[in-house]
Amino acid sequence: MAMRIVIAKPGLDGHDRGAKVVARALRDAGHEVIYTGLRRTPEQIVRTVLDEDADLLGLSSLSGAHAFLFPRICELLKEAGADEVVVFGGGIIPVDDREQLYDSGMRAIFGPGTTMAEMGEFCTAVEARRSAGEPSGVGEGGDWKWSGE
Repeated sequence: MAMRIVIAKPGLDGHDRGAKVVARALRDAGHEVIYTGLRRTPEQIVRTVLDEDADLLGLSSLSGAHAFLFPRICELLKEAGADEVVVFGGGIIPVDDREQLYDSGMRAIFGPGTTMAEMGEFCTAVEARRSAGEPSGVGEGGDWKWSGE
């Protein structure tokens, strides 16, 4: 089943090669992908997710602002009632920061060296959870986080 996926670059980070590679790989895997472009505010990103009726939101950060921006976006999604949206992130995200991001509602963090096969496995896991009626989104997933196992 194809999903609608928004890929976004929040904040002032101007490096988007990785985000474009992920967007293209997800598109090539049969998903509908919307790339927002560079330097988007959390509010702009959430508006795009809502306007596009997205199933997943992928966030990319290389600037170090992930600790503020990613949780803010999750909070705005919850406030907008978009609890079912699955949020994942990638970029340069220290291991020590990841638990806080999971606690905010994110479901996966992908670092350098992540393969497109791993991204595909994550999407398959999200689809399986949804098909089984299991919670997976930013506001409904409880402690679920994708571990790749």
